[in-house]
Amino acid sequence: MGFGYGAGAYQQIRSHGGVESADPHGLITLLMDGALERLIKARAHMMRGEVAAKGEAIGRCIEIIGGLRDSLDLKVDPVNTGRLDSLYEYMSRRLLQANLRDDASLIDEVSKLLQQVRDSWVQIAPSATQRAASA
Repeated sequence: MGFGYGAGAYQQIRSHGGVESADPHGLITLLMDGALERLIKARAHMMRGEVAAKGEAIGRCIEIIGGLRDSLDLKVDPVNTGRLDSLYEYMSRRLLQANLRDDASLIDEVSKLLQQVRDSWVQIAPSATQRAASA
């Protein structure tokens, strides 16, 4: 994954607001929210037979997942970070398959996985005192 993936994902999320004031943890949450939003759109486009719009939404979601992968620091916790990297890679492959096969169940699978990751991520949000101490 190159810088372009992360920058593109950031650019997409920027339009939602809150990026300027978000901490790194918050930015990751915004990226996950953006990916989940695009999965909902992709599924709706798929159900309506809107092939181009479906492909664009899935493509943008894959870019955001690429940005999430780029943000991983394998030095922090190599085992768990490596597992998360593999999960993100798996999600990207499943989305490619969903697009090629026109299979909404694959979008649903990725949505559930990403929602679980997001829910866990939000649970470990740094407290205000931790943020102040590191500043």
